[in-house]
Amino acid sequence: MSDIVSETKESMEKSYQRLVQSLQKMRTGRATPALLDDIYVDYFGSSMPIQRIATLATPEPRVITIQPFDKSSLDVIEKKILSSNIGVTPQNDGKVIRLIIPPLSQDRRKEMVKQCKKIIEEGKVAFRTHRQDANQKVKSFVKDNHLPEDQSKKMQDSIQKVTDEYIKKADVLSDTKEKEILQP
Repeated sequence: MSDIVSETKESMEKSYQRLVQSLQKMRTGRATPALLDDIYVDYFGSSMPIQRIATLATPEPRVITIQPFDKSSLDVIEKKILSSNIGVTPQNDGKVIRLIIPPLSQDRRKEMVKQCKKIIEEGKVAFRTHRQDANQKVKSFVKDNHLPEDQSKKMQDSIQKVTDEYIKKADVLSDTKEKEILQP
């Protein structure tokens, strides 16, 4: 029966990691290679993430450099970035592609905070869904007489504690990201 609690915690951790990844991809006015995580380039007949065919670096707070292992892939990478709609125009000097992240306006920052809160709320909904699924499993065990009622309450309390823990982690993550977005 304690497997239900550990499975729930494991599911919530996976949801939390997806939440972290979603927030890392948000452009905050600072350079982060995570902006390029979802960009795949056709390279010798197969689709590969940019990170697998180039070295990514952030030499300055608002600059990402992309140095491909094979110089012939520079144009392909540049075209893919242009078509990706990340809001940054690549600068190709023949050896390295530079992405200069423009500063965000105050209105854009406020809009991004709203997006951040929406993503966080979606994560919290996922946590609550995991809680609901676990509670349904516990209730089915009680219904089938495999679990006494008092033990069921203890398990539901444990599940609620795990849910509260992950919701609190999401709130902390939200506050951190909000500060990062609003800070010029």
